[in-house]
Amino acid sequence: MRKKELEISLESLLGFDDPDPSLEQYPTPSSIASDVLFSAYAAGDVADISVSDLGCGPGIFSIGAWLLGAERVKGYDISSSAISVARKNAQKFGAEIEFEVCDINNVSESTDTVFMNPPFGCQRKRADRPFLDKAMEIGKSIYSLHKAETLPFLTDYVSAAGREVVGCATYKYNIPHTFSFHSKTKQTIDVVVVNIR
Repeated sequence: MRKKELEISLESLLGFDDPDPSLEQYPTPSSIASDVLFSAYAAGDVADISVSDLGCGPGIFSIGAWLLGAERVKGYDISSSAISVARKNAQKFGAEIEFEVCDINNVSESTDTVFMNPPFGCQRKRADRPFLDKAMEIGKSIYSLHKAETLPFLTDYVSAAGREVVGCATYKYNIPHTFSFHSKTKQTIDVVVVNIR
């Protein structure tokens, strides 16, 4: 599958039914997800290995990893509504993915690769830290989205845990007007995707 084909497939997925502002439930753009997934695929971090998607939402990383040949994919999210959408999305492709309603702090199963787009901490400070901690606990290679301005912190935080940021890529992330407190039709922020090993 080519990257453009992957992006088109991911574009067709359903989004959140009833997004929760406290969980910062914003859809990961298919252009970003496909680029991250393809980079991971090229690095040997997808095909024929196990993949976990922490805070999977509607399942864009889970389904993308399955389409790229992951051997086993499991998505976790605390929101039963998000998991319901993820299951519908997986059915559309006949994707054999296990989705579980679960607080990520309770995830214990180790995995080869973790993908995640954790909360940026706009509604609750440090909301991304439990995701980072869990990913480093269970995963060998991690691909995670964060606000670009936090890269120095991320590098130090990961290093203190005995891991290393071995690669990063920056993107423009469009956040649509989703909640009543949004004053703009659309807001664009700079995000960084870090690869932690």
